[in-house]
Amino acid sequence: MHIDRKTFLKELSFLTGASLLSKNLSAAGLLAARPEMQLGLVTYLWGKDWDVPTIIKNCTDTKIHGVELRVEHAHQVMPELSAAARVEVKKQFADSPVQIVGLGTNQQYDYPDQAKLKASIDRTKEFIKLSADIGASGVKVKPNALHKDVPTEETLEQIGKSLRELAKYAADMGQQLRLEVHGAETQELPNIKKIMKYASHPNAKICWNCNPQDLNGAGFQSNFDLVKQYFGDTLHVRELDRTDYPYKELIANLIKMNYKGWVLLECHTNPEDKVKAMHEQRAVFDRMVV
Repeated sequence: MHIDRKTFLKELSFLTGASLLSKNLSAAGLLAARPEMQLGLVTYLWGKDWDVPTIIKNCTDTKIHGVELRVEHAHQVMPELSAAARVEVKKQFADSPVQIVGLGTNQQYDYPDQAKLKASIDRTKEFIKLSADIGASGVKVKPNALHKDVPTEETLEQIGKSLRELAKYAADMGQQLRLEVHGAETQELPNIKKIMKYASHPNAKICWNCNPQDLNGAGFQSNFDLVKQYFGDTLHVRELDRTDYPYKELIANLIKMNYKGWVLLECHTNPEDKVKAMHEQRAVFDRMVV
């Protein structure tokens, strides 16, 4: 098919103009790209009884392509794994669409007993090594409590300095150290901020945990803004369609800050058909981030 010169130039002008318009709209934020954050799963209750192949299958089927493995669950991804077993776990995830995002541990650093503190720090280092060996990117830990016989500030400082040591160790292994916002009093966001100031290390991050305490004081937005600078590659949510937490506001804030990490389902219910529930949460997330 042949077109004359006048028609060719007219169509070329139209295409060039459309391209420039698209670029200008994108620059102005009018053609917003889909947010880069991704949906994943914590094997807390949904997944606690699954082995690694089952986790991979169920996550693949529900298009939930990231997982934080809770330690001491049926999958038994623990520091006691042999070198060969570590290679096999890494291979299983590498050969699938599912990324192993990290390990969720219960290690904590508030102990007044310094021997217990040292033991927890040493055990955390074992988990960090394991995480690196299986191809994950970080380890989740906890603060985890205040003690009536110890000044609050002293405990917060001890937790923070422990994180600093571990964050440095983790960085040397290409891992991120993630402090879950957890514990009856330590999960209060002003306390979390103090801990992070004591930690004072760029590889010490927080894992937002969607606690009721996030609404305390001046409310959600104030608490979110207090610590958002410390966000790491993971955060935990419950079912995203629950109405007892401002999930729409949370997602809007994540989009605004261009969060590129993992929104991990750490659901507290126990549905009979957990795969069906995962499908449902995938759909809820997709609607929220459009």
